[in-house]
Amino acid sequence: MIKKIAPVLVAAAVVAGTGTAHAQTRQTPRVMAALGDSISAGFNACGWYVSCTSRSWSAGDDSSVGSHYLRLLGMSPGMRGHNLNFAVPGADSADLAGQARRAVAAGAGYVTILIGAQDACTDSEAAMTPVGAFRKGVEDALAVLRPSGAKVFVASIPDLRRLWLVGKDNGWARSFWALGRVCPSMLAEPSSLAKKDEARRERVRARVIAYNDQLRQACALYGPACRYDGGAVFSYPFTLRHVSGWDYFHPNAEGQRALAQVTFDAGFLSMTQP
Repeated sequence: MIKKIAPVLVAAAVVAGTGTAHAQTRQTPRVMAALGDSISAGFNACGWYVSCTSRSWSAGDDSSVGSHYLRLLGMSPGMRGHNLNFAVPGADSADLAGQARRAVAAGAGYVTILIGAQDACTDSEAAMTPVGAFRKGVEDALAVLRPSGAKVFVASIPDLRRLWLVGKDNGWARSFWALGRVCPSMLAEPSSLAKKDEARRERVRARVIAYNDQLRQACALYGPACRYDGGAVFSYPFTLRHVSGWDYFHPNAEGQRALAQVTFDAGFLSMTQP
């Protein structure tokens, strides 16, 4: 039997209303967990082709990033040290339920999910995960989490075509993409403006949009304890300064910091949320 850990109620802010001050309370968990792929694992955020979980936008403890964990810790000191990261580089939607089981076993009361880049970033366009299979992987994971009562934050997948757009004229980016075979479905032939390559990029982008719509729908079915970011990550206008100079794909520390900010602003505990 898994022992549930009760959340803590904290006064998060005092806001001015029509002549009256209202204390807004937010629930903070005792344990949080990050699920997903290399982005949430902090891959290439501080070292050469290694995970750097300390700089994860979700569960990291590096103050330069301002992760969800550190923001929650500021509200509830009892959370210290209970930041778990089960994200795995290379993971796709089919791997998510296994990570969810680990989160439940650890008693996580707050779980972040960022998954899907690896479902779209395949060796070829044809190898991308079908939309139905992607939805099943996400639903299977949420079905694991639901009985635990965990609050779940679901981030949208970044716009991979924007990565091509901001990096296509950079020689270093093109070289790393080619040598490392980075996301060939989108980034192959980055200098080509041929109709077939432009059409391929648009189809891959459409697949990411479809995945994001499935994330939105699955989160809505989970109920009030799930919050989707409304496409905030997908819409974020990132530039090359946000990505690692070692692969021109994964977020660097600045990119992780931007992810932390934009996702927290869209989440349960933001002061902009009801």
